Amino acid sequence: MTPATRALDRAGITYELLPYEHDPRAQAYGLEAAEALAIDPRRIFKTLLVELDSGELATVILPVDRRLNLKAAAKALGAKRARMANPHDAERASGYVLGGISPFGQKRRQRTVLDASALGLEALHVSGGRRGLQVRLRVNDLIAQCAALSADITAAA
Repeated sequence: MTPATRALDRAGITYELLPYEHDPRAQAYGLEAAEALAIDPRRIFKTLLVELDSGELATVILPVDRRLNLKAAAKALGAKRARMANPHDAERASGYVLGGISPFGQKRRQRTVLDASALGLEALHVSGGRRGLQVRLRVNDLIAQCAALSADITAAA
């Protein structure tokens, strides 16, 4: 159990746990998960935290094979600018270590934006709250649980 799975259980959301052996040398955690689980990288989404020009942190969720477009993320969140959150701040706000940040069960609830590419999927995979653990769930359940906005926030990798 992780804070993410506890949050999903409390919300009554159906999900599937997909553990895999994490390689501590891996640098692209999401791509590692896609390879280890033999899942199309367009169906595995990474969870990142950004800092808006107001100082507010926000959560963005996008496919692991894409890069975040910070300008598009800022616009979706009604800000002028966004930058990647300081890793220490991201870990402190989410309660998770980098590579294991889940959109569920974060210490502080952030505004959340899900990349629009997810809307064409029935289900997707996100971190289950630790490296080496993915959860598969319906896109609509993620949107509802996170009160997520949807916007095109990616650029080609």
